[in-house]
Amino acid sequence: MTEPAAPAPSPTSPPASPAPLAAGAPVSASQAAAGDDFSPLIQDLTPVTDWWLTRGWAWLLLVLSAAALLVGLLLWQKLSGIQEELARRSLDAGAQAVSARTMAQQAQEISRDMAARVSALELRLSEVSMQRQQLDELMQSLSRSRDENLVVDIESALRLAQQQAQLTGSAEPLLAALRTAEQRLQRAAQPRLNPVLRAIAQDSERIKAAAVTDIPALLVKIDELSRLLDDLPVANGAVPEAPPAAPPPAGKAREPGLIGQTTGAVSDWFSRVFSHTLALLQEEARSLLRVSRIERPEAALLAPEQAFFLRENTKLKLLNARLALLSRQSEVTRSDLAGVRSALERYFDSSSRKTVAAQALLQQIQASLKSTELPRLDQTVAALATVAGGR
Repeated sequence: MTEPAAPAPSPTSPPASPAPLAAGAPVSASQAAAGDDFSPLIQDLTPVTDWWLTRGWAWLLLVLSAAALLVGLLLWQKLSGIQEELARRSLDAGAQAVSARTMAQQAQEISRDMAARVSALELRLSEVSMQRQQLDELMQSLSRSRDENLVVDIESALRLAQQQAQLTGSAEPLLAALRTAEQRLQRAAQPRLNPVLRAIAQDSERIKAAAVTDIPALLVKIDELSRLLDDLPVANGAVPEAPPAAPPPAGKAREPGLIGQTTGAVSDWFSRVFSHTLALLQEEARSLLRVSRIERPEAALLAPEQAFFLRENTKLKLLNARLALLSRQSEVTRSDLAGVRSALERYFDSSSRKTVAAQALLQQIQASLKSTELPRLDQTVAALATVAGGR
């Protein structure tokens, strides 16, 4: 059978395809009936609806594109403004940096000028302060009274005398300075200076009573003792004895006629020569062996050729004592003199007159060695300070 032809589509409306139904969706009887009744109308409205939807989407896309373009323009304009602002600010920062550098250089120059000025002002201030100090001292020296000047002069003279006494080792400078100060104070006749006069009297008595070593005399005695050491015999040295008498010269020949006398003379000469030769042999035999008493074994152990070094070492000790005496070192001087005394008693012959004289001279030196510490003028200086302070 041939199927009837389908009706041709309307030329005014686009062909509509039936809306597809969801697969598996249930369709009721009324919907099926309505669909059957309105299926031609629906087919006519579907193309129009699709067209409007398409135009809506297009307009929406156009609006969105316009909005995006507007936003992009705004962002680009804003970025351009930011770039211009950054460029302007960078230019301003560069200009400010240049001006800051210039100002820093100017500040450095100003600081250098100020430092130079400050140094000049400090130098000037130091000069002014020095001048002021000098003026103050001058005013004080001018404003001092006669008594104050007298006290200052006496104190200076006493200090100078103390230094001279320490250098010379003599108390004469101290006594001379005290006598001069006493005379000046007596001429001044000021009651408030009486404590100074009493202090001067006390210091003078103390200096006169002090035992001071006579250094020049001690130096002379030490030099004399050093010269005596060369002649002192050592304890184990051989005692030189007088050489034996030479044999008498032979008499002249007797006359040839006197035969008996000539024979007697010859026999006498031979007897004298024999006795002299025998005496020489006895002396030589005695010199081979010598018996003597030595109290200290150190002297016996000293070799004869070492006597020179013994004397030189003893002289060195005396020289050290001399130097210590000049440098006011009493303990060192006593120690060196004690060493010299021990050497004299141990190694030298105590029975010799020269050794006895050297020991006596050494005892005199040790007895004359007193304290070399000179007394100080403490009371006088304290009294002068009290008067100068006005107390």
